[in-house]
Formats: sequence, C-alpha cells, structure tokens
Amino acid sequence: MTVHLEVAEGVGTIRLDRPPMNALDVAAQDRIKELAEEAAGRDDIRAVVLYGGEKVFAAGADIKEMQAMDHAAMVRRSGALQESFTAVARIPKPVVAAVTGYALGGGCELALCADFRIAGDNAKLGQPEILLGLIPGAGGTQRLARLIGPSKAKDLIFTGRHVRADEALAIGLVDRVVPAAEVYTEAHAWASKLAKGPALALRAAKESVDAGLETDIGTGLAIERTWFAGLFATEDRERGMRSFVEEGPGKAEFL
Repeated sequence: MTVHLEVAEGVGTIRLDRPPMNALDVAAQDRIKELAEEAAGRDDIRAVVLYGGEKVFAAGADIKEMQAMDHAAMVRRSGALQESFTAVARIPKPVVAAVTGYALGGGCELALCADFRIAGDNAKLGQPEILLGLIPGAGGTQRLARLIGPSKAKDLIFTGRHVRADEALAIGLVDRVVPAAEVYTEAHAWASKLAKGPALALRAAKESVDAGLETDIGTGLAIERTWFAGLFATEDRERGMRSFVEEGPGKAEFL
C-alpha cells in the first residue's frame, strides 16, 4: 500500500509511503479517503497525524498519470479527488500535518486539510499548478484562501512559487517550525496531548469552527449554541466541572 495507518497511544498516523516523492496518484488518493474514514470511525484513535516521512511530505499529484487524462476523464475523476481530501478535513478529531521537505500542489492541499501544521525548517510549500496551465483542484483555491486570506492565496496560486518554512510561518500557512528531524516527534506530541482530552468537546469545537467559517455569523453562533448546550449532557462535562471545583483547573482526566 502507498498509504498506511499506524496507531499508538490514541494517535493514528496516516503515513504516505510512495518513494521517492510521495506523488499522489489515484490509488494514493483513494487510500487516503479510506484511511481517513477509518480514523474517523475508530474509538481507539482520538487524534491524527499526517506524515510523509523524514524527507518529503508530498510533492504533488502524479503528473504522468494526469497527463494521460483528457477532459472527460478528469470530469469523472475530479469529484473523487476532492472527496479524498475532504474526508481528511472532516475527520471529527484533531488532525496535525507533520511537513518535511516538499508539500506542493496536492501535498500542500492535503496539509491544508489538517487543523494544525508543524513544518520542518527544510519545508517548501506551494501551489504550482498554474505552471502546468491548471489551478489547484483538491481544495487549494478554497482552503488556502480561508487560511491565509485571499490576497496571499492569490499570490501563491497565480505565481506558483514555493515558500520556505519561515515565510510559510509568517503568512500563517504553517503554525510552527522546528528542526526537520523533530517534525514527527513534535506533531505526535501535539496530537497525543489532545488525544487525552474530551473527545466529544473537541469534536464540537472543530465542527463549530469549520461549519461556522462556511456560513454567516448568525448561523455560526447557532451552531455553537447547539453544541455548547448539548455538551451539558455528556459525562466529560460532568467530569471536567467536578474536577475543576474539587481540584482546580486543568486536572481533569477524560476517558
């Protein structure tokens, strides 16, 4: 398989494994969707790491495979391509991308599906599709603009240029930069910490933010209000509040 799911200590790692550059061909795209849906449904997975290995996250789509496709073929395929990445974005658990080396095109779009991005100091990110006479097709025009703003997104998409880790951090494309050798360790530690948190409240927080960004503020507030009230029916809320009152803040242990 070109993509694997490994589970340890409540953290599921979706590992891209298609040397040398983790090019995302159709098989890899479909496998990503399959494993994202598995991670979403497994109770023993409470947080997820996206990782491409020590040298490269993903250099993009398999261009040779795409070159053989005509318009009709891509009309048939484009929906499945987007669905594979959307499956990652919709994992109802915290997701962190551990980015080393290149994260270009589809690789950058996959990283955009995470809630948090930790990049190595050797990382280079970008949406170079314009250099092929194309535009991003796996969510890049939408998720990138929502993350860093339309002007900065258009700069990257219109020019196809790569940004190094320091610039990616400055514009908000990544959230933390660490030495390349420490990327996975840092990402797993972040995910592991959240894996110990209240699973339903984390899901509520993620869905409230994500759904709210797709609508007007009034509807977003209604989504938040519904989740907020609903959490009062959960054992985690009882456990958290009881611990706060009896032991002080930040000491609750959730199942």
